[in-house]
Amino acid sequence: MPYTDAQKRATAKYNAKAYDRIEIKVKKGQKEIIQKRAELLNKSVNGYITDLIEEDLAGSDLAEYAEANSESI
Repeated sequence: MPYTDAQKRATAKYNAKAYDRIEIKVKKGQKEIIQKRAELLNKSVNGYITDLIEEDLAGSDLAEYAEANSESI
């Protein structure tokens, strides 16, 4: 069954409500390296990057704040 326009709109509406977006820029060639590393870890690029951020925040002074303001950190 094809992905309908209504499903696309519903998904976009949910994503806008549930997620913040962050765009990052990396030097030419880094994207491919990041993608390969994520693949080796059986993660998406987004999952790989968010896991790294969560790991870093867990050891910081912001850990309590992050925990109080996020379901996954």
